[in-house]
Amino acid sequence: MNAHLDDLSPQPLWRHFRTLCETPRPSGHEAELVAKLEAWAESRGLAHDRDAFGNLRLRKPATPGCEGAPGVILQAHLDMVAQANADHPHDFTRDPIQTRVDDGWLRANQTTLGADNGLGVAAALALLEDDDLEHGPLEALFTLEEESGMGGALNLAEGWLEGSVLLNLDSEERGEVFIGCAGGADVVVEAQLPTTPSAGEEVALHLSLTGLAGGHSGIDIHRGYGNANRLLVRVLRALDACDVRLVDYHGGTLRNAIPREAFATLLLPNEAVAAAERCVARLQETLRSELTGTDEGVTLRLEAVSEPPGEALTAPASRLLVAALHAAPCGVERMSVTVPGVVETSNNLGVVSLEGGRFHLCALVRSLHDSATTDLSERFRALFELIGARTRIENAYPGWAPRPDSALLARFCRLHRQRLGSEPQVQVIHAGLECGILAGKYPNLEMISFGPLIRGAHSPEERVELDSVGEFWMLLRGLVASLAEE
Repeated sequence: MNAHLDDLSPQPLWRHFRTLCETPRPSGHEAELVAKLEAWAESRGLAHDRDAFGNLRLRKPATPGCEGAPGVILQAHLDMVAQANADHPHDFTRDPIQTRVDDGWLRANQTTLGADNGLGVAAALALLEDDDLEHGPLEALFTLEEESGMGGALNLAEGWLEGSVLLNLDSEERGEVFIGCAGGADVVVEAQLPTTPSAGEEVALHLSLTGLAGGHSGIDIHRGYGNANRLLVRVLRALDACDVRLVDYHGGTLRNAIPREAFATLLLPNEAVAAAERCVARLQETLRSELTGTDEGVTLRLEAVSEPPGEALTAPASRLLVAALHAAPCGVERMSVTVPGVVETSNNLGVVSLEGGRFHLCALVRSLHDSATTDLSERFRALFELIGARTRIENAYPGWAPRPDSALLARFCRLHRQRLGSEPQVQVIHAGLECGILAGKYPNLEMISFGPLIRGAHSPEERVELDSVGEFWMLLRGLVASLAEE
């Protein structure tokens, strides 16, 4: 499987990426991959160890004569986002990722590809086995559970790493280098809402919203993609005139992926069914018009349920829940003034569910200012307290403050000019790179982040431009060699 990857260049990098594709590694299930990497390190005589959380470090001594060069840490995360199209059965804990080359891009078969951050991992491994490269002391730091809440970075051992320069390999833009990123926090809302049995005159209907592109809740949040939870709640709000009661709701699967699909089961009076059908048909056309150019394929369906549900939320509870969700922050909250063109603060309504009256929401708030992350999280708390829900803030992580005068950045820019004949764009990203957390634990580390061109991360549309991978490899290898010259 994926044998065609062995024919791509640079061959060592793609060979390692094939291993990653064929080793299931959703967040929380990285153990098999860690064992493989330890065995590989043993076979090459590389030192390896783990911290208490399980983050993996591989070490390679400096090339003779380069022992005095700065120690370089190659950093990437092992886990990947697990997203598949609804009609494509795929068990991310068992099944390998199936890839294909399509017009200069590598894609997966109806699932996420795992280029985020598998290509960073593969590049670090390829560099460790490159015996022709002169380099200073090398460490490869592979963190766990980045996609599910930055767990590996948040729990990284202090005083463990030895290098003075860190190259984060988790960026997704060609011709750009990142020197800062947003911080973030998970907002979890839960409530047990009152239910009553279904009445004889009520009809059960299943409402679905599908056909959205989805995407990364940080780097794609400004692109105008539809959020399935935001849109389906809008439909439910419009159906309020039909005396709808919610039976259940399921939208989104990850708090850091813009949800592509959402589903709800409704009870409503038999005489209101025709009006509900007209409302849904009208809203489908409205949404397609509003989302022209991004998500005009959005599809709404209202279908009869063969097995009537036993109970649903009370009418007041349904109205309050839909109203609160309709009012909840979603999308771009504020654009940055100091970094033009970059989102400053945003929120993603990532996962929403209702089952047997139990309501659960997990949103991801991001901001370049930690104070704004806290404020937007508290707005969620204030809003959902009005319906008696409990809110907690989890997995908060700091942003990465830019250092535009960094000597490492200047070195990278010189290399970019020499090799590619152009200046890289120096950027701050509205996504949660691990650099902010690492800088808090190792404040003397100098760091930058760069990578190949990846589009559609965190969705089954994820793809990587093949030419950009070769460019990324050339820059990484050249930068490590340049640092060894010191």
